[in-house]
Amino acid sequence: MTPLQIILLVSLAANGLLGWAYLGERDDATEARAAVSAKGQELAGVRGAAQACSSSVDELRALAGKRAETAAPARRAAADRASDHNRDADAILAAPPAVLGDACASAQHRVDTWLQGRARP
Repeated sequence: MTPLQIILLVSLAANGLLGWAYLGERDDATEARAAVSAKGQELAGVRGAAQACSSSVDELRALAGKRAETAAPARRAAADRASDHNRDADAILAAPPAVLGDACASAQHRVDTWLQGRARP
């Protein structure tokens, strides 16, 4: 084998290795571009879902505000009724026992009085 043939053989082998390395890098670059494209589509889907969620949260916030506004009078009325009940309870507890020395008889008397008050229209 002549030196020229050896040089050509080595050059052919080097070109083959370079071609093989180039094809491998090209395939890796193609896969990377495909992965970036897929991630871009995934990101677009996630953005869409986040936007839909954000819109729904805004709608829920508006609905909660409307409901709170609607319920405010009922809350005030309930607070007034609770205040009345608290005053009644304080008056009952502050009253001296109906039967001195007998807590059970006093409690029975209070319950009877309370039931009579409820029976009136």
